[in-house]
Amino acid sequence: MTSIHYPDDLLDLQAAWLRTYTDLARQPIGAGTAALRRRLIVLSCRIEAHPFWAVPGRSRAARSSCAAAPGRARG
Repeated sequence: MTSIHYPDDLLDLQAAWLRTYTDLARQPIGAGTAALRRRLIVLSCRIEAHPFWAVPGRSRAARSSCAAAPGRARG
């Protein structure tokens, strides 16, 4: 399998998305979660609109791979 080298700023966005999602999941029922949900939406939009994805041939599989990438060492 070919290794994809993601830009650091894209990995930073994905790591922030994962941290925010984890924070949201840890909130008790009834807690104010609007700010965390809004942050997830903003981060999702930034990840989706990142210039890295504008290159032809960047697939949905590469996006899924990016979601797992923040836990790996950077290239």
